Amino acid sequence: MKDTFKHKGLRQQLVNVLKKKGITNIAVLNAIGKIPRHLFMDSGFLDHAYQDKAFPISADQTISQPYTVAFQSELLEVKKDDKILEIGTGSGYQTAVLCELGAKVFSIERQQELFKKTSKFLPNLGYRAKKLIFGDGYKGLPEEAPFDSIIVTAGAPFVPKPLLSQLKIGGRLVIPVGDDVQIMTLFIRKGAKEFEQEEFGEFRFVPLLEDKN
Repeated sequence: MKDTFKHKGLRQQLVNVLKKKGITNIAVLNAIGKIPRHLFMDSGFLDHAYQDKAFPISADQTISQPYTVAFQSELLEVKKDDKILEIGTGSGYQTAVLCELGAKVFSIERQQELFKKTSKFLPNLGYRAKKLIFGDGYKGLPEEAPFDSIIVTAGAPFVPKPLLSQLKIGGRLVIPVGDDVQIMTLFIRKGAKEFEQEEFGEFRFVPLLEDKN
């Protein structure tokens, strides 16, 4: 669990790459500059930790590309103490970014192997989500709703209705929608049944699978 000057320097280079790619939110850039991403990856990939690429982790999943994490985080417009639901805890890297931004994070993971690993790992690094849950992300977390925002970190072939219903009025859902290639989509809840929708180009994610538990 070492974080050296070299790692810190590589992180700053990564932050500069993200700035050049159009990320402007200072809090998001600071979070990425602070979190030791190399600790979220298998030791064989350490040389790649601060490249702007996705990499494999256990259970056939990936740790998302830093640009994607920054892009989604920026779209959420996180304010301190926002209550955020994350669908797809994965390695916990996005969870850590949200914690760094001051959010109260509730995160759901459907892969038991990853859930167990990340549940132990995140607190060891000092990142404490409000709740880490093993379950089906399509259902959201009705008992904790409504949320200020919801982030989905896997490609969804459609937008799960329970997630829209669990947003506060004014709340934001950031979700990559599509089968092979996903369109990053933002929904803002304007009323009980009214949502504003905006699309932000193509991304590639591992699929969000339904009823897999």
